[in-house]
Amino acid sequence: MTTIVLVRKNDQVVVAGDGQVSMGNTVVKSTASKVRKIEKRDVVAGFAGSTADALTLFERLEGKLEKHAGNLSRAAVELAKDWRTDKYLRRLEALMAVGDKHNSYIISGTGDVLEPEGDVIGIGSGGNYALAAGKVLMEGEMSAEEIAKKAIKVAADICVFTNSNVKVEKI
Repeated sequence: MTTIVLVRKNDQVVVAGDGQVSMGNTVVKSTASKVRKIEKRDVVAGFAGSTADALTLFERLEGKLEKHAGNLSRAAVELAKDWRTDKYLRRLEALMAVGDKHNSYIISGTGDVLEPEGDVIGIGSGGNYALAAGKVLMEGEMSAEEIAKKAIKVAADICVFTNSNVKVEKI
């Protein structure tokens, strides 16, 4: 369980995630990094789900971006197709929030590539809390990074599977 929020505001794209790793009802780590920047392609991504699954998906996404010359839309669709149809990948349980300068998507193992309405994405156990907070905060003067951090902190106050050790990546 985790909380990831992706915010797009004023030509800045930020993905933030909490640091809590839980096994059942036990916190086993509080400082994990669940967000990543793919430097070569100016893409940021965050995951909610199993750590091993997420690492596999990050690697696959990076490979798809390389194959499709940095086209995030095409890479996301190809990753979702592989995820849904590959015998090994379809067992992975995770969600990804990914964004570049032009697009933001939620990618799921059921083959979904969803482009959100608005400029905020929230996924994971506290995703809806972070999404709601992010949408309200978008109306003010805060930067994308400030909104993302505050949205995670709001989710951490509500969701027991989310903590306030926030990690951020931005483009």
